[in-house]
Amino acid sequence: MPLLRPLDPSFPIERQLSVEVGPVVLINVFTLDKADEQALLDAWQDDAEFMKRQPGFISTQLHHAIGDSATFLNYAVWESTEHFRAAFTHPEFQAKLSQYPASVVAMPHLFQKIAMPGICVA
Repeated sequence: MPLLRPLDPSFPIERQLSVEVGPVVLINVFTLDKADEQALLDAWQDDAEFMKRQPGFISTQLHHAIGDSATFLNYAVWESTEHFRAAFTHPEFQAKLSQYPASVVAMPHLFQKIAMPGICVA
């Protein structure tokens, strides 16, 4: 089971789940022992297949740090925190967390897009 460490200790994922907004982007950074990379990929794929079937899921993409780093980043888009919360707290998903290697540290955080005139839209 991965250790969950907040990206922002003053506002961990448990608090974020109570903020009703949407859409939201989940950024989840994973660090782990290099030897556990394939086990992480297998567990993440199983999780992603579950999440894809959940209401409010839009998309996900897993990234691997360049070079010899054992760091991964998951980027997932959800219609709302309500949808993400339902999937994240679902007993089936929670049971899947035991598939992750013990060396995994996960740092999930929810974000919203912001608009910057002439640069990007929200």
